[in-house]
Amino acid sequence: MTEMTAFWGGRKVLLTGHTGFKGAWMSVWLHALGADLIGLALAPATKPSLWSMVGGGVQSVIGDITNATLVRDVIEKFRPQVVIHMAAQALVRDSFRDPLHTYSTNVLGTANVLQACRLAPTLECVLVVTSDKVYAPDGSGNAHAEDDRLGGNDPYSSSKACTELVTASFRNSFYRGGPPIATARAGNVIGGGDWSPDRLIPDCVRALAAGVPVSLRCPEAVRPWQHVLEPLSGYLALSQALVERPDAVPRSLNLGPQATDFCTVHEMVEKFSARFDGKPGWVRDLQDHPVETQALRLSSTLAHRTLGWQPQLSLDVSLSWAADWYRAHLDGEDMLALCQKQIAQYQNRMLANWDPQL
Repeated sequence: MTEMTAFWGGRKVLLTGHTGFKGAWMSVWLHALGADLIGLALAPATKPSLWSMVGGGVQSVIGDITNATLVRDVIEKFRPQVVIHMAAQALVRDSFRDPLHTYSTNVLGTANVLQACRLAPTLECVLVVTSDKVYAPDGSGNAHAEDDRLGGNDPYSSSKACTELVTASFRNSFYRGGPPIATARAGNVIGGGDWSPDRLIPDCVRALAAGVPVSLRCPEAVRPWQHVLEPLSGYLALSQALVERPDAVPRSLNLGPQATDFCTVHEMVEKFSARFDGKPGWVRDLQDHPVETQALRLSSTLAHRTLGWQPQLSLDVSLSWAADWYRAHLDGEDMLALCQKQIAQYQNRMLANWDPQL
């Protein structure tokens, strides 16, 4: 898209978390748009990893955002114009196993990034990526709006709510009159290249390959499922708007799917399996597990009104794209080329203002 390329082409962008699932997709997209990109993140946490397949053309610093000196040195040396902070401990189950690591990464790590950004004279904006889980559960099942109360019963959700508070504190204390800082709250992302443990689509792929049912902790839980390119398009649009018209853009935005695309965990398994060469089904995991929120829904009305952002892919299309990606990987295809192809297809839908309900 001409407008996106004109903005991002040659712009110096620091992307934290570039070796993760979402970060690797974002690095491919920014690289395609011509950004002068550097990534800062831990080494990939899984084998295989999407980053190992697609990241060859991007400058990469492997390190921990809890290391304040490293973060400061990267920002001082690179002098970014845009910082997109995606690095995080992103797994709910891991937050129960190691809550201190989760808080250290998600809260202190974000504070390190924001503190270092204060020293960047070329900085134009900072976008901090959080989660749909920043909202305090209220049991209503209603879609959360940006002004709903923040909170969280589990360490991951709580840490992300804390990330929102840290960001707001830095913005109000140190960035008044300076470059704008915003947060983006997205739903449960799916798509090719995710091999994380305790995530639904990777669990499905592993179970399908083994010919066994998928074990589900909370099969009736409802989540805001969306293809990974949906929130990434929102991150790009919000970052651009923060630079070009900062006074017209909210400092927190939800980026969720169409209301018709919220569905249960077991429905997701059934829909994905039907697209991926077999259907081993699912079984309920009867072991004791930490309590999880039963229903999460997001309202993206504000993002549509202020950015013109809207989802481009129905849930069925999102699942088909994900299944196509994993099938191509099993067939030994060039996964960077496929990521680039799906990004181009997504951009074409954006350009045509495609209606996901058609």
